[in-house]
Amino acid sequence: MWELLGLSMLVAGIALRLHTLAVVLAATLVIGLGSGISWGDLVELLGKLFVDGRFMTLPVILMLPVIGLLERHGLEERAALLLRGTGAATVGRVLWLYQAARGITSMFGLSLGGHASMVRPVVAPMAEGAARAREGALSPARSREIRAHAAASENVGNFFSDDVFVQVGAVLVIQGVLLSAGVEVSARRIALWGLPVALWVLLVGAWRYRRLTRSAHETGPKDPDPVAEPKSP
Repeated sequence: MWELLGLSMLVAGIALRLHTLAVVLAATLVIGLGSGISWGDLVELLGKLFVDGRFMTLPVILMLPVIGLLERHGLEERAALLLRGTGAATVGRVLWLYQAARGITSMFGLSLGGHASMVRPVVAPMAEGAARAREGALSPARSREIRAHAAASENVGNFFSDDVFVQVGAVLVIQGVLLSAGVEVSARRIALWGLPVALWVLLVGAWRYRRLTRSAHETGPKDPDPVAEPKSP
């Protein structure tokens, strides 16, 4: 009962675009206190989980000032300028190539980047730069659309390719869940069926990014956008 209520709060909060951390914390308190856990034990449990997972959050915390420093010295502008000067580059090709590269590295358990370290400072500006080179000035709606697809290229490339090889932990997680449900399946078989899924996602991505590139012609040409110089430190 309390678990369902907490899950409903979590889904509703995300759907309403409320503060994610506040929503998760509120749902955790509802589930914990509703299940009969005392306030002191619940706070102790949250603190223990935070300490146990501190090594997962530490790279993100250390990465933020580095990305901020690079952006201050013109990382976004340089990435956009690089694509504006390439005639063959389109917004769809940029995003599809990143999704493919993200998928290939994810197959081997490697991390090419992430939203904070790669998509936000590099991939999204490069995609917008490629779009400006062909479309001119971008409307706010068009810019948000390109950034959303850039974020999706990271998620899709990572999620649907990390269970192709047995060495990646996702395969073992899937096997454990199936075994707990009484389904006998080998890790190699799970990895085997992960390959066509990863290839299909690449094909779907090519179609989606092609539509993203062509959607600019449906809205008509825009005013030319001059190439911006990198911001000075």
